[in-house]
Amino acid sequence: MTNDSSSRIVTALREWIAAAPAGARLPSTRSLVARYEASPVTVQKALRVLSASGLIESRPGVGTFVRAIRTARPLDFGWQTAALGSPPNRLQSSPATMRAATADAIALHEGYPERDLLPERLVRAALARAGRSEAALTRSPASGLPALQSWFASELAELTPVGVTPPTSSNVIVLPGSQSGLSSVFRALVTAGQPLLIESPSYWGAILAAAQAGVRVVPIPSGPTGPDPDALARAFEETGARAFYTQPNFANPTGAQWPADAALQILDVTRTYGAFLIEDDWAHDFGISTSSTPLAAHDDDGHVVYIRSLTKSVSPALRIAAIIARGPARERIIADRTAASMYVSGILQAAALDIVTQPGWQTHLRGLREKLRSRRDLLVDSLSTYAPLAQLTALPPGGLHLWLRLPDGTDLARLVQDCEAQGVFVAPGDDWFPAEPTGPFIRLTYSGPDPGAYPEAARVIGHSLERGRQQRGADL
Repeated sequence: MTNDSSSRIVTALREWIAAAPAGARLPSTRSLVARYEASPVTVQKALRVLSASGLIESRPGVGTFVRAIRTARPLDFGWQTAALGSPPNRLQSSPATMRAATADAIALHEGYPERDLLPERLVRAALARAGRSEAALTRSPASGLPALQSWFASELAELTPVGVTPPTSSNVIVLPGSQSGLSSVFRALVTAGQPLLIESPSYWGAILAAAQAGVRVVPIPSGPTGPDPDALARAFEETGARAFYTQPNFANPTGAQWPADAALQILDVTRTYGAFLIEDDWAHDFGISTSSTPLAAHDDDGHVVYIRSLTKSVSPALRIAAIIARGPARERIIADRTAASMYVSGILQAAALDIVTQPGWQTHLRGLREKLRSRRDLLVDSLSTYAPLAQLTALPPGGLHLWLRLPDGTDLARLVQDCEAQGVFVAPGDDWFPAEPTGPFIRLTYSGPDPGAYPEAARVIGHSLERGRQQRGADL
């Protein structure tokens, strides 16, 4: 017997298996020992090699058999086409901001702050404490933990001027992230088939939620100082809409903040038409040169339905937000929330409350303001130097993004592809328009990783725009 006895047995058995039908039983180990004049250990070693190759399978107490080689059967879901019918809306399931970038890429397309901008120490400590608390084993109330409700109410109450009744904890509904809140508000207050006025451009997630809820979106043009109050009034008059979705502070994608007088005019228009103003204060904690001044602080008669999120400012793993609404509107929203998710994880609520009530939270926010300012200015300066064809629509006083107008005729899809091929991910602006885009735009975040790479990213964007300009010139 030679040292390669097991290899000899493997080769011989492969030939036997190739000619045998699937499910055929192999000779017993004793028979194989006699046939190949090998030890039981050598035979077992050969059988393990064949088993690892997927050629045989052992059935304890029965024997060893030729494995049935299965060909993957193509799955047919055609029956679902008939069962589901045509979708009421063509929903975009994968917007540009959700694309995963490669590890070595410069990611300017995402919507979440990178790790260095999060209160990591506070988050880890709070989650550890929450895991040891009663919240880890009990169900929270449908409206949220009372202490967290009180915190959200007090945050808005502190901004409420004299003469306006501040909200109370009973007005608050805690949410598993603001996206689910938008869906509930649209379903509960607008309802399918009815018009919803929405700024254009506006948050792509709100556009998606509106489509999912089946409401009819009516775009309202909006610029660096918000929409024109007269244009909003005409839209209410012409459409009969009873709701307007908006982001008065640090809007996504433009970063715009409404002037105080314009904001109050828009609130008056909403009141005149007996409508709801759905205020999304997603960037409340991301002020740079100014702070968020919610319209909800000026309303106590239930016209403003206020949404505030902690997801981006605390951690994307801690999806906690809240709606503040008064009157029957709140009851309709809580009914929808209960049907959709019953209640929000008590551990996440307890951890969020722990974080925002720690002394270190305010220290973190003060430091965050300066970090965002530095990153914003670095990206703006880099674009000015290396990508002069990309026009900044306005310097955002807060938020996480820059909104850039590109030259007319820019092939946006090609630009995005070209940049990505060079390791720079950008978000095409089309996702933020509820109707046809008014021009070629891109949104760039200054809250992503590695701000030191901003000059290189701007150089890539600038070169791609210049190549596109030259190509358009050659085509004329």
